[in-house]
Amino acid sequence: MKELEHISHFYFIGIGGIGMSALARYLHEQGKQVAGYDRIVTSLSVKLEEEGIDIHYTDNFDKIPEAFKMKATAQVIYTPAVPIDFGELVRFRESGMTTMKRAQLLGQISKTMTCLAIAGTHGKTTTTAILAHLLYKSDVKVTAFLGGILEGYHTNYLSSGTDVMVVEADEFDRSFLQLDPDIAGITSMDADHLDIYGDAATFEKTFHDFAGLLDGNTLLINEQLDLKGLKVGLHSGDYQAINVTIVDGVYHFDLKTPQRIIEKCVLRLPGRHNLSNAILAMAVAIEYGVNADKLKLALGSFPGVERRFTYRINTAKRVLIDDYAHHPTEINAVFQAVSEMYPGEEKLVVFQPHLFSRTRDFMEEFAQALSQFDKVALLDIYPARELPMEGITSKLLCQKINLLEKAPQIVVTVEKEDIKDFIDEMGTRIVLLLGAGDIGVESLKLIQKWADA
Repeated sequence: MKELEHISHFYFIGIGGIGMSALARYLHEQGKQVAGYDRIVTSLSVKLEEEGIDIHYTDNFDKIPEAFKMKATAQVIYTPAVPIDFGELVRFRESGMTTMKRAQLLGQISKTMTCLAIAGTHGKTTTTAILAHLLYKSDVKVTAFLGGILEGYHTNYLSSGTDVMVVEADEFDRSFLQLDPDIAGITSMDADHLDIYGDAATFEKTFHDFAGLLDGNTLLINEQLDLKGLKVGLHSGDYQAINVTIVDGVYHFDLKTPQRIIEKCVLRLPGRHNLSNAILAMAVAIEYGVNADKLKLALGSFPGVERRFTYRINTAKRVLIDDYAHHPTEINAVFQAVSEMYPGEEKLVVFQPHLFSRTRDFMEEFAQALSQFDKVALLDIYPARELPMEGITSKLLCQKINLLEKAPQIVVTVEKEDIKDFIDEMGTRIVLLLGAGDIGVESLKLIQKWADA
């Protein structure tokens, strides 16, 4: 691994995170010694422990084996989600150990393989997962670092070899500028993370900087983006879905490429945004050189990504959909998908806003997006890395929605423990739980509560 070849021990601070755990598994697979800390026990950290990686859950520098503190042969990796004054991180720095952000490690690994990177405010996790599945099923020797759990595989890390690296290029904290991509795709550039970037123009410039990393290599971009590259889309582009039909909730389409038309493609994910994601993944794989007919077969078997339009319940009596959507554009995409699947039926959404800054920056846009549903319930804002901001609350967002000309029938705030009672009282068949915080746990609790009722 070039700069990291002499490192035998890697210590991860925040090892249970979706991005960190995949890197830990990769290094462990490469024969490196790996250990780490995380704040809470999760399914990902349990999986790491089962694979032989030592993890502890208290901030305790003295508990870390000495081999992970050797400057010459050990490396500390941390996630930006860890506070700068976190005890173990401070002690490592005081001892003279070099510390490296997760993105820097990903960047170094990307130099060792052909790197296929997917960026974008929305859709990058699904697109990366589709691309990884396509290559894996097409017998490409691929290592994939995913930002979500791939259904069917039950993992965020996929490995069949090291010819190609598939990676989610994360714009948060400008992380994706550390990568060395050979082929890249960009799904979208809607402003986000304004707590980091300050304004939309600076945010967008960073995507232009990312595009600049290609340096003459292949860049594939959504048809709506103002960048130079091969266009991909539903309405136009070098790669385009044509003759699109929906049969029993499944997309059937032909894919127009610069070389030929690939007929009778199938995608089992709902939503036009997911169809767009799939075309981008297909385009990247074709540009890499994978056989198009193998790709068509693989696409038809794509199982989906956990919490991306995930059906928790799908019966004649009740439909419960769980989705990670946490930005107004994503909520709009989910609404389009659910409307296409269930035209004419009432739709109820329970939404957990994520970050005070994002809720503040997109208050009007959130109100408009949520107002499309018939009934709306808002949980308290999930703070993630932030402290509360005075005046920025779910109650304020609730008021904004109710003031709109076309307000939903019901708009209320609810506590987590009251979600089931609210849904039962409303009597709506189509229910969606949306958000990037811990609302996904509530969907699993609901299933259990209804089963016990």
